[in-house]
Amino acid sequence: MSTEPETTGDAEPGTPAEQPAPEEAAAGDAAPAAEGGDGAEGAAQLSAAEAELAAQRLERERIARRKAEKAAPIEAGAKLSGTAADLLAAVRAVESGAKPAATVFAEPEPPRRPAPEPVRRTQPVPAEAPVVALPEAVEGVRLVLAEGGAPAALAAPVAAVLGEGAPDRLRADPWQLLRVAGVRPEQADGFARALLGAACGPDDERRGRALTVWLLEQAALAGHTALEMPTLTAALARQGVPDPDAAVQSSLAEGEALAFQDGLDEEPAAEEAAEDGEEERPVRVLVGLERYALAEESLADGLGRLINSVPKQDGSAGAWEEAAAAGGSAGELIRAVAGHALVLHTGGAASLAEPAALVRAARGMGLRAWAAAHGPLGRDRFAALLEESAGVTTVAGLLSGAEGPGRDPEGALDLDLLVVLDAPQLDVETGALVTESLPDGARLVLAGDPGVLWSVGPGRVFADLLAARVCPQIASRRPDPGPLGELVSGIGVGELNQVEAPGKEVVIVPVRDAGEAVHRTVQLVADSVPRAIGVPAEDTQVITPGHGGAVGTRALNAALKERLNPGPGRFGGFDPGDRIAYSPVPGRTHMGRVVTADAEGLHLSCAGEDVVVPKERVEQSVRHGWALTAHQAVGGRWPAVVAVLPGDAAGALSRPWVYTAFGRAERHLSVVHGVEQALARAVAEVPAKPRTTRLAELLAPQAPTEAR
Repeated sequence: MSTEPETTGDAEPGTPAEQPAPEEAAAGDAAPAAEGGDGAEGAAQLSAAEAELAAQRLERERIARRKAEKAAPIEAGAKLSGTAADLLAAVRAVESGAKPAATVFAEPEPPRRPAPEPVRRTQPVPAEAPVVALPEAVEGVRLVLAEGGAPAALAAPVAAVLGEGAPDRLRADPWQLLRVAGVRPEQADGFARALLGAACGPDDERRGRALTVWLLEQAALAGHTALEMPTLTAALARQGVPDPDAAVQSSLAEGEALAFQDGLDEEPAAEEAAEDGEEERPVRVLVGLERYALAEESLADGLGRLINSVPKQDGSAGAWEEAAAAGGSAGELIRAVAGHALVLHTGGAASLAEPAALVRAARGMGLRAWAAAHGPLGRDRFAALLEESAGVTTVAGLLSGAEGPGRDPEGALDLDLLVVLDAPQLDVETGALVTESLPDGARLVLAGDPGVLWSVGPGRVFADLLAARVCPQIASRRPDPGPLGELVSGIGVGELNQVEAPGKEVVIVPVRDAGEAVHRTVQLVADSVPRAIGVPAEDTQVITPGHGGAVGTRALNAALKERLNPGPGRFGGFDPGDRIAYSPVPGRTHMGRVVTADAEGLHLSCAGEDVVVPKERVEQSVRHGWALTAHQAVGGRWPAVVAVLPGDAAGALSRPWVYTAFGRAERHLSVVHGVEQALARAVAEVPAKPRTTRLAELLAPQAPTEAR
C-alpha cells in the first residue's frame, strides 16, 4: 500500500485515494458522489464544516494583522452519454477526494542540504468553504458547457471555481475546466476541441498553463508541496505538450506557479574543479503552487521563531526538575520542555503516557497546558490517560475555536504549552496554522509515531523536522506491551516476526479468494471475535487497503451491514444504528452512528456529539464505517481489529500501511491473509513513498553546524 493517493476512482470522502487492487484498476470503477446542483438550497445555511473553515479564516486574519509589520506579501439533469457522461462520472468520482496521476510523482527524495534563509511572507490560508455562484453565472456557464458537449451538472462547480465572469473566462480558455476536481486532461481537450474547433491544438499556450497547474495540484494530492523541474516537464511531455519548458515558463510568468532554487551539496570533484576555475554551485529547481509554497514558508517561519525563542519562565528551574524527577519515563521529556520552546517526541501507543505526564506536570506548575489530537478518538483516548477531559481538543477544533482555550486579544491561542499528538498527520497548511497561532513565549511539543502513514494533505512535517535536527528529539523508551506490541515494533524496523500469542492476541486466517475473504471477515466480526475474545462487534474495526474492488470498504461494509444492522437504507442508503465514517472535510474522519433523518438532513452521533449532515452533502461526506482504510483509521485504536489482505491487494501493501493497520489493535488482531509472501516482502522492502518538500531545506539554517 502506497502512502500516497493513487489514480483510482474509488476514494471515499475525506480520505486519500489508496492504490487500487489490480482488478479494481482494470475495471475503473467510480463511485458517484452527489451531483453538484446550483447551490441555491445551501446558500441559506452553512454546514458545520463550512462554519469551521470560516472560523479558521477569521483567526488567520487576526494573526496576519499581528504579523503585518514583519510579513512581506507576495504579489503575485438530462441523461448523458459519450464524452459528457465520462466527464460527469469523473467529477463525481472525486468530489469527495480527488486523486493524482500516480506515475508522475515517483521521484526519489532529494538529499538534504542547506537552503537560503526563508523569507517572511503572508500566511497561507486553509481550504476555502464551498462558494455559491450566482444563478445568472451558473446559467451562463451552462450555455458554454452545452456548446462544448459537457454535462450541465458541471455549471455550478465551474461557476464557483472561476468566479466573476465565469462564462466569459471559460469561453476564452476552455482548459479552465481542469480546475474542477475530477476533470481529466483528455476530457478538457475534448471540450476545448468542441468549443474552439480548428483554433484548438496541443501547442496552445492556454493548454500548457492549465496542464502545468493541474499536474501541480495532482502532486499536492500525492503529498508533494512542489515538483522538481525535470519531473514536471516530463509529465507535461507525457500529456502531449510539445514544449514543456515553455509551458512552465508561461505559468510562472502568469503567476499561476512559483519557482524556487535550492543549492545542492557539492561533490568532491566539483569542489576540486571550483578551485581551478570559476565557482559554480549546482542548484535544484522546484516548481509549486503558491498556496503550498506560502504554507511551507510560513510553517518554517513559525518553527524558526520557536527554535530561536526562549520560553516563558513559568515555574522555577527547581520546580521543573522536581517534576522531571517525579515523572518517571517522562522525565527526559519534561527536562527538554523546560528549556526549549520546540520539542519532538516519538514513540508508539504506550509512549502517550509521557506527554500525559508532561501536561499534568505543567498544569501543576500553573501553566495553561493543552493537548490536541488528530481526531475525536485520539482526543478521548488521551483524555482517559489524563483522567480528565478538560484541556484536550482536536487540532481542527482548536484552530476553529470550537474547542480549546480560545484566543487572546491579538488572535493567538490563550495557552502556555501545546502538545500536538498524532504529529505525522500534520500537513503543511495545518502545521502553519498551529505555529502561527502560538503566542510569544509558548512551548510546542509535537508527539507521534514516525512509523505510521503520513498526512493526507501535502508535506511530511514531522518527518522533515526529525531529519532537520533543529530541536531536541526525545525518543520514548516505553515499549508497547504484549504480543501485539512485539509484532508492531518488529514491523516498524522491517521485520515480520512470529510472536507467541497464548491469549489469541494475534490470529492469522488464511483465505483463497475474495469471496472467502469477505465471508471470513463477517464471521470474525459478528461471531468469532465476540465469542472467543470477548470483544463485541461494535468494538471491532475492519481495515482493508482500498475502497473499491471485491474486498474493498464498500463490499465489506455492505456485507457487514446485512449481518449486523440489516435494513432498507431508507435514508440515502442508511438506517438508524448504522455505523458510519463522517468526513466533514477531506482528510478527517469521525466515527459515529446514524440516529435518524428528517428534513434537516442525516442525524449522527459522533464521539458523543450530535451532528446533522444536510441531505445534499450526505452522499459525499458520509459512508458506512464497519470497514475503513488505514488512512481513515490512523489516529484511532480499537479493542479488536480485523486487517483484511486479499490476494489482489499484494501490490498495495507497504511497511507504513501494515504498521498503521496492525497498530490500531489494542487487545486482538485478526489478519485475513490472502497475499502469501507479499506481506513479509512489503514489511521488509517497501518503505514510505518519497515526497518532494522544501521544509527541511528551509529549516537548514536553524540547524547546529555539526548537524548540517
